[in-house]
Amino acid sequence: MKSQNLAVCGGDPVRKTPFPAYKVLGSEEKEAVNQVLESAILSRFLGSWHPDFYGGPFVQKFEQDWAKSCNAEFAVSMNSNTSGLYSAIGAAGIQFGDEVIVSPYTMCASATAPLIFNGVPVFADIDPETHCITAETIRSKISARTKAIIVVHLFGQVADMEPIMKLANEYGLIVIEDCAQAPFAKYNGKNVGTIGHMGVFSLNYHKHIHTGEGGVVTTNDEQLADRLQLIRNHAEAVVEKKGVQNLINMIGFNFRMGEMEAAIGIEQLKKGPQLIRERVDNVKVIEAGLSALPGLLMPADINGMDNVFYVHSLRYDANITGVSRDKVVTALKAELPVTDLREGEGPLVGQGYVRPLYFMPIFQTPHLIFGKQSAIAKAVKSCQVSYQIGCCPQSEHAHFSSLITHELMRPGMTKNDLSDVVLAFHKVWENLSSLKSLVI
Repeated sequence: MKSQNLAVCGGDPVRKTPFPAYKVLGSEEKEAVNQVLESAILSRFLGSWHPDFYGGPFVQKFEQDWAKSCNAEFAVSMNSNTSGLYSAIGAAGIQFGDEVIVSPYTMCASATAPLIFNGVPVFADIDPETHCITAETIRSKISARTKAIIVVHLFGQVADMEPIMKLANEYGLIVIEDCAQAPFAKYNGKNVGTIGHMGVFSLNYHKHIHTGEGGVVTTNDEQLADRLQLIRNHAEAVVEKKGVQNLINMIGFNFRMGEMEAAIGIEQLKKGPQLIRERVDNVKVIEAGLSALPGLLMPADINGMDNVFYVHSLRYDANITGVSRDKVVTALKAELPVTDLREGEGPLVGQGYVRPLYFMPIFQTPHLIFGKQSAIAKAVKSCQVSYQIGCCPQSEHAHFSSLITHELMRPGMTKNDLSDVVLAFHKVWENLSSLKSLVI
């Protein structure tokens, strides 16, 4: 029988055998890749006004399939979600000094994208239950310079979009949905990525479905789709012959997706709904086992707002347990093993997500990075925007005190695997008193 002492205190852990890897690639993807290899065409893009400006047959089919799956008019493939965000900001017409309201609690590209076109990110705080920005937090940040909003559906939880869109329409703002962590999610029956003016998706290797690296931008606006395609593929070399009249931000990049990635994406897209169902079902099992633990709150379950669980986000209250969040996470990690193929990351349990982005040097000392004459440096110097520590208290509280995340609900986890996760939490909670004196 295993010792009931916590592993962090010298006892035996709940489990030593690694959890199974998250493997969603199979024979279908192998066959699709072989078709591309046999064609000998790994990419068909040309950076000039030519029929191949739009890429090869697999890229174009993938875009058509993605648009259909989202009920969107257009889908434009990219080589990453980051590239999609950059392209969306450019397509929205953001220029020098234009402000874009963003979340401080997200992967950095979701907030730094405006800087690519000399825009100025403005941080709106998050809702403590959903960890997404809201119409209420956005409204207080709107100024005469505001041109757009980037809404991140974080952790798989959909943001409350109806009041955000109402606010955006009131002020004439472009809304870009960052759906990197929430593919296939819906808000009041409508697919994310089609509620705002553009939606950006990730196909990075640790997302719900993936092509290794890759991204997609959806829109129902033909002009925005056209601008996204131009920015993706050397716009400056194309606009003259294509007869483009609106030249704002018409300098392009090489954000193109290859035929092999597109072929994999076609097959991955078919698997998406089932993989989401498995995540949701696994979370139900875990939450049934954790719901009675004092001081631990499950993710918000809000009618009409899906959660497709990129990670399982838990809110922790140290005032109830008398033990800090960091000590609890340290104890949990000691009880659980690594996951196959991600051994170097340790047990996939985390305290917080990312430090609020305004802590980064890019916001604390923008004049050193972009120069004193840059839009962001001027905005900070004139106090038009503030990146002071403490400006988004809910984000800071989540990161430094209350948020616990884990990835141990992914497809591939068996009932026994899920049971071990629950056992680890219970073991830690049964021994909370022994953590009070723990030094970490």
